[in-house]
Amino acid sequence: MKKAIILIGFQNDYFSENGILRGVVEESSKVTNIIENTVNMIRKTEDTLIISTPIIFSEDYSELTDPVGILKTIKEVGAFGKGTSGSKTIDQISQFGNRIMEIPGKQGLNAFVNTTLEQTLRDHGVEQVILAGTVASICIDSTGRSAFERGFKVTMLSDCISGRTVFEKDFYFEQVFPLYAEVSSSEEVVGSVLI
Repeated sequence: MKKAIILIGFQNDYFSENGILRGVVEESSKVTNIIENTVNMIRKTEDTLIISTPIIFSEDYSELTDPVGILKTIKEVGAFGKGTSGSKTIDQISQFGNRIMEIPGKQGLNAFVNTTLEQTLRDHGVEQVILAGTVASICIDSTGRSAFERGFKVTMLSDCISGRTVFEKDFYFEQVFPLYAEVSSSEEVVGSVLI
């Protein structure tokens, strides 16, 4: 079964020292060392398709008409603006260069909406998607459910995904993700990819 790793939200506004939304995911990200675990997994899965789907908005956030929740917050604080350092991929991930395919267009919670993600996966014969990144309850869950509904097998990486709190992340891994996805560690995925 052909697999692809999908990276969501590995951007400076979430993870850099001066990231506008760093406080939202900092505790949960550190507890499980999601950046270090994701980088180690990328290094060990050289022949696996890896896709990044960054969220980026225009200068005036005109894509967000009457936003609510997290999207309203993003607009209010000026996060993930096109051309800003906050919208850029974190150095730990960007170091891999062309090894990671970037698919632009994500302007909401679901990485399949307004992007070529589904077509790219189908063009590469992918049957299983493996998700890493942030935020568990928002973009990760939305993209994972959407992948499942499109017929892909879904795996959520317990040590490569963070939430707004440790409680939230644990709740999603224990109560929500198992309803439509496999839950696995990056080491288990590396083992299965290399077999």
